[in-house]
Amino acid sequence: MEQARRGAGAPGTALELLVHGVGGTSPAAMLDDPRTVRITGDDTAALFRRADDADAERRPEDYRDRPVPEAYVWCNLTSGDGTRALWLLLLPFMVVNLAHWMRPTAHGRVRTVRLYGLLVRLAGLTLTVLLVAAACEVALDLVAWQCAGTRACAERHSWLGFLSPAGSPAGWWSAPGRRLALAATAPAALTALLWYLSLRTWRAYESQPPVGEGDSGESAAADGAGEEAGATALGRPGFWYGRRLVARLRAAHTAASLLTVTAALVLPAARFDRGPRGPVVLDVSGRVLEGALAAGAVAVVAVVCRRGRSEARPDREPETRLVRRLPLAALILFVLALPYAGWERSGWAASGRLTGGGPGFGGIALVQGVLVIALAVVAHLLHRRLPDPRAALRGLGGPAVALLACALGGVVSGGVAGRVSDWLDGTGGSLDGPPVVLTWQASVIPPLLVVVLLLAAVLARRTWRLARAERRAVAAGHPAAADDPARTRRVATARALAALTDQGPPVLAVTSVATLLLGAGALAGALATGRAPADAAREAPAFVHGAAETAQALGSWLIGAGFILFVTWGRRAYKDAAARRTVGILWDVGTFWPRAAHPFAPPCYAERAVPDLTWRMATWTRATGGRLVVSGHSQGSVLAAAAAWQLSPAARRRVALLTYGSPLERLYGRWFPAHWGPAALAALHREVDCWRNLYRLTDPIGGPVRLPGEAGPAVDRAPLADPVAYGRTARHPLPAPILGHSDYQADPAFAEERHRLLARLRPPADLPAPRETAP
Repeated sequence: MEQARRGAGAPGTALELLVHGVGGTSPAAMLDDPRTVRITGDDTAALFRRADDADAERRPEDYRDRPVPEAYVWCNLTSGDGTRALWLLLLPFMVVNLAHWMRPTAHGRVRTVRLYGLLVRLAGLTLTVLLVAAACEVALDLVAWQCAGTRACAERHSWLGFLSPAGSPAGWWSAPGRRLALAATAPAALTALLWYLSLRTWRAYESQPPVGEGDSGESAAADGAGEEAGATALGRPGFWYGRRLVARLRAAHTAASLLTVTAALVLPAARFDRGPRGPVVLDVSGRVLEGALAAGAVAVVAVVCRRGRSEARPDREPETRLVRRLPLAALILFVLALPYAGWERSGWAASGRLTGGGPGFGGIALVQGVLVIALAVVAHLLHRRLPDPRAALRGLGGPAVALLACALGGVVSGGVAGRVSDWLDGTGGSLDGPPVVLTWQASVIPPLLVVVLLLAAVLARRTWRLARAERRAVAAGHPAAADDPARTRRVATARALAALTDQGPPVLAVTSVATLLLGAGALAGALATGRAPADAAREAPAFVHGAAETAQALGSWLIGAGFILFVTWGRRAYKDAAARRTVGILWDVGTFWPRAAHPFAPPCYAERAVPDLTWRMATWTRATGGRLVVSGHSQGSVLAAAAAWQLSPAARRRVALLTYGSPLERLYGRWFPAHWGPAALAALHREVDCWRNLYRLTDPIGGPVRLPGEAGPAVDRAPLADPVAYGRTARHPLPAPILGHSDYQADPAFAEERHRLLARLRPPADLPAPRETAP
């Protein structure tokens, strides 16, 4: 603020605010100067200037012909030490959260939009239950019940000796209920970890106050209600501050997790107590606990079904006492279940799989399938009301992504349970293993992999054909192409590979349909036979039986190997910049959006970055009267546009956008049409002072904005030449590289467009102050 006051007397000074993209970079590289200083911010995200420009506000006469360059560095929001790769284990939560934001554009369909959000939130709840149920399956069923209750398995794993009833004498912990009570602390600890991570990351990333709080006297609008009042919800004051919903969902999911653990602990004991040998007192206690579990489940679903995001104003009010105390009630119920399950019961012994307390994986899969189908129907109704020809999968991108999230959850659950079972049992065959539903789900991985490989072959053939066509286009544009066919081939191949990004919708469509059909077949096979695929096909022809055995064994091993590779790759991506750029595209898209459907998803970095940028843009325009060019590369262009929406209309008119390598339309506009569709991008073009966009045909991420009519050429410059020079020239005596998505600032077009934008901006005579946040 002190700098802003010093600059108030220099209305002609211009600022170029640079925002980097995926993978991040250093301030020195962004500002092209090894001597940089941090002018504001912290170690997580900060603004930097060259050392010579640190006091630019005091010397406005030195910047009459050039802007003050300033770099916003936010890479630490999405990178860190290797332990942060553990967030990748929660990938299904992030994917289902994406489905919330992928709904079609809706005008005047408030109830339908709310129904869409409700269905996604319920799907997210089932994923939490599935994760904790898988942990219960491993800890309670496979370890404490089956392995510890079987002499051969317990002797093979000496660390389970104190739990085995086969010892002489049998230990105190060897009673089945006590073994289960001890094992239940593991999934309970997992629940506590998820709760802690969600709370801590919200405080670190998503608690930044937005600009503009309290300007509007409108009542809170939920889930996009009132979207017809504007082109996008991104301009609402509370869009990047959803405290109430996140707190409510965190409470509900934490309670659901604890209730799942409690059910896995109580139901087997209650089933035994209802038998002829069960004590009456324990029978009554079990029924009371079962009633409390049912009441808790109803309360959790009711909390999740309440109205969703309130974006018309920031959700600063604390949640109700009932919601805040819901996890505490679930915790008390879990604590009461421990002595109940651990009570001495004569005649209760471990045999087969844990019955009565099974987490109901088949029921979870069935509910998820119903939710996804209902979500597809709602999305189709929304898209049909206001069709968008550029929307991915005709508005069905959200349901397809939600389906993949459920499939990921099921596959990971089945794979982990299968690998743990194989590790415990070895080759002895002494354990019954996990529920047959999980085995069937793991067995569909090989046929799904065959579908994916066939799809990859089709894409490879199509890319090869496109590369041949691009060779002719490159040759036609460069007379010297005939002298260097190898270089022509490299440029054409780069263009063809960059075009693969546009094949995302058909790839997702085929994968989703195959996943739905194979998943339905696996569920039907498990329910119809009650046996694992290899056992169910034992009397079938030899070919069928062999295929079932191969699929069952290979599926389990593929998931185990994939799980290890996934974590290893994720850890490398956090530590290595090159690897981070490879996987960072989808990861940065997934964590850009606020947690609206799942509170345990990885944190939203934009709820820190967008307020940072908005505050900087607002304070500069207020202090200097404007002349602000925001240069955003890749994901930085998305952050810049989102921050521009948060400005007051008067301040927004003093901002110019220069985007390059931008996925605003190619990725966000197609997959998130409700917030970045054609109407939203056209409105942004009208409301900022000016906007220019640069892209290359060799860029697999960036592309044109594609505004209709005259606005299209006004925003999009013709594709930049890549390479800058085809052959050897006086300016480029050595072959110029194919840049693709990088080094846009090195192109002469960048400086040219920046100069044009600054020339358009003029300090106004009287600029209204931007919206302020109440202290």
